[in-house]
Amino acid sequence: MFANKKSILKNNGVFDYLNGLTMLVMMIIMVYPLWYITIGAFNDGVDYMRGGVYLFPRVTTLDNFKAVFINSAIVNAFIVTILKCCVATVGTLIVTSLASYAMLRPNLKFKKFYLIYIMTTMFFSGGLIPFFILINNLKLYDTFWVYILPTLFSAYNMILMQSFMREISPSLIESAKIDGASEYRIFFQMIIPLSKPILATIALFTVVGHWYSYFDSMMYTVSPKLETIQLYLMKVITDPASRGGTGGLGPVIPGHMVKTTPQSIKFATMVVTALPVVIVYPFLQKYFVKGMTLGAIKG
Repeated sequence: MFANKKSILKNNGVFDYLNGLTMLVMMIIMVYPLWYITIGAFNDGVDYMRGGVYLFPRVTTLDNFKAVFINSAIVNAFIVTILKCCVATVGTLIVTSLASYAMLRPNLKFKKFYLIYIMTTMFFSGGLIPFFILINNLKLYDTFWVYILPTLFSAYNMILMQSFMREISPSLIESAKIDGASEYRIFFQMIIPLSKPILATIALFTVVGHWYSYFDSMMYTVSPKLETIQLYLMKVITDPASRGGTGGLGPVIPGHMVKTTPQSIKFATMVVTALPVVIVYPFLQKYFVKGMTLGAIKG
């Protein structure tokens, strides 16, 4: 009996060791490309072209980042993307929370019809061409609002928020009604404060989705002033010639940055592009985990 226990413990130890080793290898495979881009961003561009920079910067410099932020096109793309994320996130939270609360109220008329209509959008769509025609007919084409209005509501986000709101005790709402509170007061002063975890979860989904989106900018805008940072970065990486033959970055490099190269500035642009989400995520992580787990209990 004791021999069997020792054998099981020994086998478990081998499994844990192999499992840990496998996870370590997978982590290195996934993390190293990001690290490689980061050291390329902090390394002298001309020195980087010599090769051999794999683990740490050989000649550390910030000139690549200086070249990024003096490029007016990149700065404008960052401003558009940040504004897009902020406006879309606030709008999405307002619309989704209002719709979720309304769909949970038992006295809502035509509730089943609304639910079927909303759920249908999760499985069927008109396709790209009809959607493009719709955007054009609504006069949203090549405007900032093409980033915002079509993305304000998502059936998936509503389901998540509904699942969370169901966990709020109905007795709180009933007691508030007895005290004379209106639906709007109940919603803004009770439901919203209690729903912070799921609001943070949906906010994180929305920010990440908008920050890394380039397709809407590519399809529905033509003005350079409305170009997002992801579309700019995609053009720089896939077609350097389209931006002046040097990735669109050569002409903006002043004389004291002669050691920068298009490749090193591309790396710096990638790092700066990913940095905001990396900074924001740790602050929302605890709400994200709580919102997802509570929403999954009775969803």
